[in-house]
Amino acid sequence: MSLLIIIFLLFNCPLVWSEASEPVSTIDELIKMSDSSRCKECHEKIYKQWEKSHHARSLMGIGGQMLLPPVLKRMAKPGIPLEQMVKKDFPCFKCHFPLAKYGTDSVAREIVAASLKKDKAKIGKLNIGCLVCHNDKAIVHGRPEKGVVYGTKDLPEQEEHPVKKSPLLKNSLLCGQCHGLGPVLDNPDMPVQCATLYGSYLHAYIPSGGTKTCQECHMKNGNHYMPPDFNRRDDLSARLRESLPMQVDTLAYTFHPDAKKFFPMVVVRTKITSKAGHRIPDG
Repeated sequence: MSLLIIIFLLFNCPLVWSEASEPVSTIDELIKMSDSSRCKECHEKIYKQWEKSHHARSLMGIGGQMLLPPVLKRMAKPGIPLEQMVKKDFPCFKCHFPLAKYGTDSVAREIVAASLKKDKAKIGKLNIGCLVCHNDKAIVHGRPEKGVVYGTKDLPEQEEHPVKKSPLLKNSLLCGQCHGLGPVLDNPDMPVQCATLYGSYLHAYIPSGGTKTCQECHMKNGNHYMPPDFNRRDDLSARLRESLPMQVDTLAYTFHPDAKKFFPMVVVRTKITSKAGHRIPDG
C-alpha cells in the first residue's frame, strides 16, 4: 500500500464510533463518520458487493421507494408536528440505521424533513455500513474499542488501524442483533413487534438438527452482497425455489353422475418442504 493511502486512512478513517465524546447534530456528520467508501481503498471487491445489497440502502424500500414517509403517518402523535419528533420516536432506527444513536434529536428531525421532502439522495446515504458489523455489533459483552476494526482474525501489524478477532463475525448472533429482535421496548410509549427471524432459527431450525449459520447461507465465500435482493425478482424466485421446493401431484378424471352428464375433475396435491434455516417470510 502506498504511503499516500496510509496517510489518507490515518487521518480520514471514520473509526470514531466507540466511546464518542459528543453526539453529532447533523446528518452530514453521521454520514462522514460512517463513510464506507473509505474502506474501498483496500477492499474494493467487498465494497462493490455491499453497495448492491439492501444494507447499503437500509432506509429505502423495494424499487427505490422510501420507507419512512408511510411509517411517519402511523407514528404521528396528536397535536405534535412530525418535524418535532425525537430519536426515541423511531424504534426502527435500532436496526435500519444503528448509527442514529450517535446523533442528537436534531438528526432525527432532519431525517424526518428529508423523508417528507422525498430527498432520496440524502436518505440513501444513511445505511448499515462496514463499521456497523465490524465495530459496533462485533462485541456484545462490553463496548467495541475505539479505532479498532473487528474481523475473523487478529492483524496487530495492520498499519492503518488494528484488526482484532471477533468470534461473532462467523456466528449467527451477529445477524440476530437486528434480524430477530422480536419486540423492541426501548420506548415504552411505542412498543414495536419486529422481525423474529433469529428466533425461528434458534427455536425451530437448530432443535431440528440444523447446523448452518446465517453467514454460511447468505454470505457464501464471504460475499457481502448478502442475498436475497428483493429488487431482483428473478434471483429472488430462484432462491425461493431452492429454499422452498414444491412437489405437485395431479389426478385427472371424469365424474359421471348419470349416463348423460360428464364433469371433468382434477385432484391436486402439493407438498412444500422448507430447506431454509428460518421461517419465510420474515425480516
